[in-house]
Amino acid sequence: MTKRARIIGNYSSGKKGPLLFVTAAVHGNEPSGVKALQRVFEELKQSKPDIKGTLIGLVGNTTALEEGVRYIDEDLNRTWSESQRENKNNDALSSEEKEMFDIISLLEKHPADAYTQRYFMDCHTTSSDSLPYISVQVVNDNDSWAHAFPIHIIRGFSDIVSGTIDHYLSDQKLTGFVVEAGQHTSKDAVAYHEGMIWLALQKALQLELDRLPKLPTAVEKTETFRNNRKTFEIIYRHGLTEGDTFTMESGFENFQPIEKGVLLAHHNSQPIRSQWDAFIFMPLYQKQGNDGFFVVQEVS
Repeated sequence: MTKRARIIGNYSSGKKGPLLFVTAAVHGNEPSGVKALQRVFEELKQSKPDIKGTLIGLVGNTTALEEGVRYIDEDLNRTWSESQRENKNNDALSSEEKEMFDIISLLEKHPADAYTQRYFMDCHTTSSDSLPYISVQVVNDNDSWAHAFPIHIIRGFSDIVSGTIDHYLSDQKLTGFVVEAGQHTSKDAVAYHEGMIWLALQKALQLELDRLPKLPTAVEKTETFRNNRKTFEIIYRHGLTEGDTFTMESGFENFQPIEKGVLLAHHNSQPIRSQWDAFIFMPLYQKQGNDGFFVVQEVS
């Protein structure tokens, strides 16, 4: 099998400015961000608009994407802990550790002193139907940057779940967040990823969207959420360990209200009922994954 190329595209007008570092398919069963980046780079290639800085789009888990699976040996969005990053010279690296070190090497070719600022966007999708949302770690100026965009915002995921790529990128002083654009195979998810990339190009790299031959419909679609955007914080994670059996009750969607006492799932044959009047977040409807579900509450 031919290994898929890491770099989806690289675009610059040759003017000094920020770096926008966009990762997609960190989970191989989430191709939406790849398709969105391909659309963006095709339009940039055709229209050649001026920007200040550089856009780089890349595939996170090249092998898993080629095979259409979430991961090969372990979840690439859990490998970025300091201990695993210190493991570079190990002869028995997992497939995902090799992917991680390749991405780290690529980022090191774009150091902070080469740009006025460095931004990132990590593109993901969910196993259940979902409105698009931003997942942001509240460090550096990530949160204020996230609030420049029109979709719902979730705070705290990377503070609960260790080893995520956005946690690593934030530690490297890049400003950014994760964009969860909807269900894995949804055409809407591709549009929301594309819309968010265009908006990031506008806000970070000073792309004038009205100078494009036509405003991308993905931008208009994404902007429809602005007036109803809400911010949530995670108050509970239902974690899973290897060997557990877990079945989510059917019909739950991201941001769906839940009440105390409602049956949410069965974990190792035991019923799991809500202890909160809040909202369900990321209910697990796929075989792989160690997060059963989260509970979130709205904040001002």
